[in-house]
Amino acid sequence: MSEDTDTKSGSQQTPLAAWRAQELQRLRNSLRRGQQPMADWQGGTLAVSAVPGAGKSTGMAKAAAIAIANYQLHSRYQLLVVTFTRSAAASIRAKIRDDLKTLKVPQNSFVVYTLHGLALYIANRHPELSGLNLDSSTLVTPNQSHRLIRACVEQWIANYPRRYLTLLEGRSFDGEETERLRRQSVLRTEVLPNLAYTVIHEAKSSGLLPADLWHLSEQTTDEYGILAIAAGLYQQYQTIVRSREFIDYDDMILAALRVLQNDAIRQLWQNQFFAVFEDEAQDSTPLQYRLLQTLATFPASSEPNLEPWPIGHATRTTSQPSTSQPSTSQPSTSQPSTSQPSTSQPSTSQPSTSQPSTSQPNQPWPIGHATRTTPHHTLNLIRVGDPNQAINSTFTPADPIYFNWFCQKCQGIGRLATMDQAGRSSQVIIDAANFIVNWVNSTYGSKNSTETVPQPDSIPQTQPSTELPFRPQTIRRVDANDPQPDANPNPEGRGLELYTPKDIYHTVELIGKRVVELFAKNQNHNAAVLVRENRQGTFVVEQLEYLKRQHGIEVYDVQKRDRESHVPSQILTLLQFLDRPHSPDYLKAALDVLVKRQLIPTQDLNALSTYPEQFLYPGPLDPPQTKAVIKARRYCCDLLRARLELPNYHLISFLAQTLNYDQSELATADKLAERIAKQTFGNSSISETLTVLQEIVSSERFEPVDPDNTESPYLRSHQLTVITMHKAKGLDWDYVFLPFLHEDTLPGNPWVPTAAQFLGEFTLAEVARAQIRAYLHGKPLPMAPEAWEQAAQLKTAEEFRLLYVAMTRAKRLLWMAAADLGPFRWNTFSGKGDNLQQKKPCPVLPALKAQFPNSLMVNDYSGWQFN
Repeated sequence: MSEDTDTKSGSQQTPLAAWRAQELQRLRNSLRRGQQPMADWQGGTLAVSAVPGAGKSTGMAKAAAIAIANYQLHSRYQLLVVTFTRSAAASIRAKIRDDLKTLKVPQNSFVVYTLHGLALYIANRHPELSGLNLDSSTLVTPNQSHRLIRACVEQWIANYPRRYLTLLEGRSFDGEETERLRRQSVLRTEVLPNLAYTVIHEAKSSGLLPADLWHLSEQTTDEYGILAIAAGLYQQYQTIVRSREFIDYDDMILAALRVLQNDAIRQLWQNQFFAVFEDEAQDSTPLQYRLLQTLATFPASSEPNLEPWPIGHATRTTSQPSTSQPSTSQPSTSQPSTSQPSTSQPSTSQPSTSQPSTSQPNQPWPIGHATRTTPHHTLNLIRVGDPNQAINSTFTPADPIYFNWFCQKCQGIGRLATMDQAGRSSQVIIDAANFIVNWVNSTYGSKNSTETVPQPDSIPQTQPSTELPFRPQTIRRVDANDPQPDANPNPEGRGLELYTPKDIYHTVELIGKRVVELFAKNQNHNAAVLVRENRQGTFVVEQLEYLKRQHGIEVYDVQKRDRESHVPSQILTLLQFLDRPHSPDYLKAALDVLVKRQLIPTQDLNALSTYPEQFLYPGPLDPPQTKAVIKARRYCCDLLRARLELPNYHLISFLAQTLNYDQSELATADKLAERIAKQTFGNSSISETLTVLQEIVSSERFEPVDPDNTESPYLRSHQLTVITMHKAKGLDWDYVFLPFLHEDTLPGNPWVPTAAQFLGEFTLAEVARAQIRAYLHGKPLPMAPEAWEQAAQLKTAEEFRLLYVAMTRAKRLLWMAAADLGPFRWNTFSGKGDNLQQKKPCPVLPALKAQFPNSLMVNDYSGWQFN
């Protein structure tokens, strides 16, 4: 149907308008009470705090379709929908299209992007303003071992020898040469790369530049000058990235913001988008929120009155209205007036674009600090999220406190909606999840709940929710007439089962027996084992391999596919060692691969790599080597012998066999070898092979071979999926098993690697992260011991949120266990005769047993029965 059908006069207009009004009302009525405020939205800001299983994406999709129809949006005036991942973007795009098709509304009236995809699109449209040239630039995603990070560490050491010497001496140092070399290896390959990676990502995503970190370092007095070291590393990284024409994902956001600083271009984009709907808002960084806020600003007010959240010592920034003419793609005058925010004129003072003065160390950069608007509506913005599912904040810059602040500000002006009804789980599972929220807040949030947190003026200072591990909100059942099929299903048995097995082997044995029983009752259901660490998942898969053979139950190992995607990097690491065997860095990296593949025992790799010649070719006067060291040396010498005896084009296949790759991994290695052979045809030297392989590893994701690729491999019926708790977010299964719930894993304790303890009882990376976040939150900068304690509190809170996410994946049965005996550490556990030791359960488990005594399983010699 044509776009202008509604504009026809007379009797043709009324039937279509009446029909569409009925369809819109039907669409609204299909939503739950908590979802309906999004459908009723008529402009301005709206915060939606949702619980797990509440249907955030479904509600947002229907609300988007209703807004598009109500405001007659089209290709030149669109709704912008933003989410976190590409899969989520594809899902919500399909849902909106289905609803628009039903409403007979143009499909080009909205766009869906990921945050980085949106930023890249804007930056690419205006390369002269963004400063990005994608034709000559290379996108990189550096981690601690990336060559960029290593290069900036080496450059920092050369430029700041005195600071490096201070780190080398640590708390005490007797000058012994072997210890000095060991500490050098630890600093260069572990401590400084980890610090650089953490700080660069944390600071850059918040809009802080190296100059800001230098200023912040003047406010601390720790013995190492951690923030000063971080600033120097950050500065070296920026220099190297620019010189090599590399960009990272944070550069995309910064480039888009540079584009939008131009008044005319900013108004062009603001005129393009009627409003912004953001999903998974709890995972946004301050810089990402600033981008969305700018695009959501109503164009009539040009640059809005932007008042920063109380971050650091941020100051109010305002702008003079632009004198440029609005774009011709203004909204139709037939639109309801409620969609247009107030056009009150902002202040006429110009925003400061100068760098922070050295005489004003507390003044932040104007870009990067989360901002809020003055009370009149200048934003058309809906943000949907669940702070209780924020499980990435200890290893990414995402911080749920920003979305909590946004929710509290919206609550102060009556613009907060709560989606608290969820149809995913049985009632007992909902009760257990709600209990965890209240118990953790009362047990672990008592200290923080009394602290005063800087809040926007409209928020009462007595609200403590931003300091609690969980946002206080309760999951509720859906109504009886809810349209979701099989909403709040009947539980399997009692729905919650709490076990205390003898050891971890007994734990997996119980899981296997229960899975067989469950699938014998219903072949169409599915199940999952959610683990905290990858090694736990590998152990579960190894112990349950009989299920396929004896019972026809598929055990799907999600981590296996991730391991296959690591094939290129592992091959590269070994080839680098073969090319330069006397390099301590390459030797250590190769040994690390052998340890991870469980080919050699776990041991102090720094001690082995300090003197490569002595390790590889010990003389008669050298100290005798232990059995573990001898095994590692033999592997390395066999690799070096193959380097001499085999042609280069056979090395990759040999390395794949040496690493004991399985069939799928070998297929991936063959695919890799074939590609390298094509690219190095005519020059198959090892140096050329390394160049090509380095490019593959650094600039792209090398997809493994998967002959059974399907859309939803994790959720197949009659299948047991083994997956980490982090990766399970957004998914659900009929039966969920949570084994190995021990205190040293959940919530765990802050841990300083033994090799780095010469620096003190803290890690430099976590101290720096805590200090940067304190500044961003408007708090005084803590000293190193206090910062380490704050980092521990953040980790504890996030681990409990992770457990909450895992529990709420279950529909009909939640199975939880903590064995009496377990390994000392899972990352050193081989499963081959390791000694087990007594373990304490996660603190949540005894509390659950006390609260739900009917779910406690006991062994009365005839088998496991309910208490």
